[in-house]
Amino acid sequence: MTLREKTINGVIWNAISNFSVKGIDFIVGIILARLLTPGEFGLIGTITIFLVLSEVFINSGFNQALIRKQDCSQKDYSTAFFFNLSVAIFLFLILLLIAQPISSFFNEPQLKPLIQVLGIGLIISSLTLVQQSILVKRIDFKLQTKINIVSSILSGILGIYMAFTGFGVWSLVTRSLANRGLISFFLWIWNKWKPEWIFSIESFKNLFGFGSKLLVSGLIGTLLNNLNYLVIAKYFSTQQLGYFTRAEMFKKLPSESISSIITTVAYPVLATVQDDRMLLKSYFKKMFLNTFFIIVILMVGLASTAENLILTLIGEQWLPSVIMLQLLCFTGIMVPLNSMNVNILNVVGRSDLYLKSQLIVQLLTIPNVFIGITWGIIPMIIGINLITIIGYVIYNNQSKKIINYPLKEQLFDVFPSVVIALIMGLIVLLVGYFSQLSSFPTLLLQIFSGCLFVILYGELFKVKEYDFIKQTITEKLNVFRINTP
Repeated sequence: MTLREKTINGVIWNAISNFSVKGIDFIVGIILARLLTPGEFGLIGTITIFLVLSEVFINSGFNQALIRKQDCSQKDYSTAFFFNLSVAIFLFLILLLIAQPISSFFNEPQLKPLIQVLGIGLIISSLTLVQQSILVKRIDFKLQTKINIVSSILSGILGIYMAFTGFGVWSLVTRSLANRGLISFFLWIWNKWKPEWIFSIESFKNLFGFGSKLLVSGLIGTLLNNLNYLVIAKYFSTQQLGYFTRAEMFKKLPSESISSIITTVAYPVLATVQDDRMLLKSYFKKMFLNTFFIIVILMVGLASTAENLILTLIGEQWLPSVIMLQLLCFTGIMVPLNSMNVNILNVVGRSDLYLKSQLIVQLLTIPNVFIGITWGIIPMIIGINLITIIGYVIYNNQSKKIINYPLKEQLFDVFPSVVIALIMGLIVLLVGYFSQLSSFPTLLLQIFSGCLFVILYGELFKVKEYDFIKQTITEKLNVFRINTP
C-alpha cells in the first residue's frame, strides 16, 4: 500500500472513529443533559483540570516521542509503559490526599469523593498509552475505531441507565471510568503487543529528551486552557459552568474531531517526509486547505443554528448556553489550524520552538482570567477568541521557518472558503429568522439550506477542496460497492 493510500485510509478510519465516538458521546451527552442538571455537569467540569493535568504528567510526551522515532524497539516500548504506569499510581495517591483541600476551596463537599473515584481513571489510561502509540505509528486506526465505538456505546448505555435511575452526578463518573476501562481491556486483548520486564535508562533519556519539552508545554497549555473552568466554578457557580461545558460539548464535536483526525494521521505521515521540505510543504498545504474548508463551514453553520439546535436537543433550561456556543465557534475554527502548524514543529523534532511559542500564547490566558472575574463569562470567551488568533500568528511564524508557508499565503489560500462559509451562514440565519415553524423543523430547514448552498457553490465554481472531498468519498463508496457481495 502506497503512502497516499495509507494516508487516505488512515484519515477515513480515524474520521469514522472520531465522528462515531464524538457522535455517540454527543448523543449520550444530550440524553444526560435532559436527565441531569447544569449544576451536576458543573461539578465534573470543576475537577476536569486536575485530571487532565495528571494525564499530561503520565504521558510526559512519550506518546509522540514513540510515534516520531522510526526504529522503536521492545526496550523503548516497555520503558515507556512502566514509566507511565508508575507516574499514574503516584498521581492517583496525590489526588487522594488533595481531594479534601480542593473540595474546601470550591466549597463543594461532593467534590472530594468525585475526585478520589475519578482518579482511578489515571491508572487505567496509563495502561493504554503505548498500545495506542503503536497503532498510530502503523497508521492503523481500524482496530482503534472498533474499540472506541464499542466502548463508547457500552459506557454510554451504563451512564444513561444510572442517570435515569437517580444516581445523579455519579452516572457521569461511572460512564467515564467504564469507557476508559473498556478501551484498555479491548486493546490488551486485540492488540498483540505486551510489555517485557525491561526499563532502559538509555531509552528513557532518548524518549524523555524529546518528550520533556512536550511535557512542559502540555502542562502549561493544559493548566492555562482550563483556568476558565476554575474561574467560572470559583467566582460564579457550578450551574454557569454547566452551561459553559454544554456549549463546549457542541463546539468540540466538529472542531476537536477534525483536529484530532488530521493531526493524528498527519503526524506519522509527515514524519516520513520530514527531510524533504518541499514535499513536506506540499503535503501540509493540501491537508491544511481541505481541513479549513470543512471546519469553517461546519463551525459557521453551527453558530447560525445554535439556538434551534439547543432548544431541539437539550431544552429550554440550557438556553444560556446559546451565546456561549456562538462565540466559541470562532475558537473552533482556529483550533485545527493551530494544531496543524504545531504539528510541523513536532514532526521535525523542534518541540523546543513549540514550547516557546505556546508559553507566550498561554500566558495571555492569565490577564483574560481577570477579565472573566471582573466583567463576566462572555467577555472572557471573547478574550479566548483573541488569544486563539494571536496563537495562530505565532505558531505560523514558527512553522513557516520550516516549510516556508507564511501567514499571508495561508490567509490568501483560505479566503475562498471563508467567503463560502459566510454566505452560507447568512442564508442559514435568514432561514431561521423568517421561519414560522417550531425549533425542530426550522433546524432541519436550516441544515438543508446550508448543505444545498455549499453543494451548488462547489459544483458551480469547481472549488478544489470540495472536489477533493467529493472525489475521496466517491472512491471509497465505489470500493465499498465492489467489495460488497
